[in-house]
Parts: sequence; C-alpha cells; structure tokens
Amino acid sequence: GHRISFISTPRNIHRLPKTPPHLASSFTFVKIPLPKIQGLPENAESTMDVGPEHQGLLKKAYDGMEDDVARFLRNSCADAVIYDFAGFWVPSIAMDLGIPRFFFCIFPSWFMDFCGTTEDLIHELKDRKSPEDFMSPPKWVTFGTKVAYKYYEAKLIVGVGEKNASGFSDAYRGGIGISQSDAVIIRHCHEFETEWFNFLANLYQKEIIPLGQLPPHFQETENPSSDNWVSIKEWLDTKTKGSVLYIALGSEATPNQDQLTELAHGLELSQLPFLWAFRKPATSAVKLPDGFEKRTEGRGMVWKEWVPQLNILGH
Repeated sequence: GHRISFISTPRNIHRLPKTPPHLASSFTFVKIPLPKIQGLPENAESTMDVGPEHQGLLKKAYDGMEDDVARFLRNSCADAVIYDFAGFWVPSIAMDLGIPRFFFCIFPSWFMDFCGTTEDLIHELKDRKSPEDFMSPPKWVTFGTKVAYKYYEAKLIVGVGEKNASGFSDAYRGGIGISQSDAVIIRHCHEFETEWFNFLANLYQKEIIPLGQLPPHFQETENPSSDNWVSIKEWLDTKTKGSVLYIALGSEATPNQDQLTELAHGLELSQLPFLWAFRKPATSAVKLPDGFEKRTEGRGMVWKEWVPQLNILGH
C-alpha cells in the first residue's frame, strides 16, 4: 500500500532493474538531470562512471540538484524521506516541510563506529589525520576488539575527512545527514557484528534500524551454450584444476593508470595463468600496457565484455 517516489538522474534510473509488474503501480521514478560541471566527464552520473579523481566533481554536480529536489518535496505530500550521505542537504529541506527523515547508511556498523560521533564527522574526524590514527581500535570503543585498518586501507580512510572538489568532505556530509535525521537505517542484521551495531545507537543517540544484508536474488548460471561462456569454458578446461587466478575488481573499483599498470606487471611476472574481467568505465582513459596481452597470450585471458561470473567461480 505504500507509494514510493525514487529520485535520481535519468541515466541511473535507466540502469535500474525492471520493476516487477505487480509492483509497478507503487513506484514513480523521478528523473532530475545532473547539472553539468566543468571537468566532469560527459554522461558521468554515478561513481561507477568515473575514477576516484572525479568523484568530488560528481558530488558537486549532485549538490546542484538541491533546488529541484526541494521543489519536488514541496509538492509531494511525502510521509517520509530516505537519503544517504551524499545528499546531506536533503534533511534540512525536509525539516522545513515537517517531513520525517531517515538516513540510509550504506556502510557497515564497525566502519561508522570507527568514525566516531556525528560531531566527530562534522568536524572531519577531528584530530585523526594520519593513517596511524586508524590502525588500532578507537579509544571510545568500550568492548574488546582487534578490528583495525591495515596501513594501505588507513591511507584511504584519512581521505574521508578531507574536503574534495565539491567543497565538503564525505565525513561532513555523513555527520550532517545523520545529525539531522530522525533515525538511521543501516544494511545490517542482528546476527552480525552485534556489539558494533549496539554501540552505534549509543554513539549517535538515535534509533538504528537494521535493514538486513540485502543479498542479491539468486541468479541462474549462464546459459551453457552462450558464446561468452563457451569461449571462456574452453579456455578454462585447458588449465590445471585450481591454478587460475580470477581478477574482477567490480564496477566501483576503478584503478588509475599507475595502479592498472602495476597490476598487469605483477600478473606478467607471476607466470601464473589468469582470467581478468577487464571492464572499465566509458569515461576512463586507462589502458593495458603495450604488448601485455600478446606477452601473456595463452597463459592469460583478458575478457573485456560481460563475464558469467558464477560459471567461472564454479569451474
């Protein structure tokens, strides 16, 4: 009986799975164009379209949707609004309109606990500005734990508290979004990380609503006669059992040229058979090192189209 208005940009809405017929009447998809920002690649509307170097500009463009979102909410008679850290300006609009506000946390409980209170987030992680500050559990965690970041991970986490091209840090966005919410919805269930989950409610002094782990629907494996799978299976069949490295970075991890070159160099030096699912964003200019595919031909396979991942993992 609920009616859902899903707000996003045209290209992102086009990417969504088709709504099941019995639910179609419950959903309205609200397309708001992403403002053009100098330096942001054409047609880039989500983080899967850009590398890390453009994500700040993407958030800056996203902030340009504020007036259109406000206009929609004023005319919508909404009973509630759900938003994530990027849209930190949404709760202010909703507060003025008397609309209940729910912050949707896309990160796990322990990650948010590591970042501290909403005040810590708003002040951009306060005094923790070096990787070493994140390589042991934070002092406010009152239960025994060995959870901590490794150095290379901690280097990335420091960036959460640094302003990007949008003029705001991700920590600030999250802190404002959480502090102005009525409750926090998180991808979580009680059976996982119980201590971290309970601790978060104390940290924020807000109700934390576990949404579940949101596992994907079970997908059948690829049609055994499809061209993609036939070609890959024939190649895998020639290799010794358990010998092939499978490299698939997913749609969100977009290496820069130096990282990609280093990964290719490592694979080449390893002398191991490998299957690399190599799909880069349309806006990315990164490329494999010259001659890499020729030098690793036979031992390695670089697949540049959609891969039947379940079939590969099950081989």
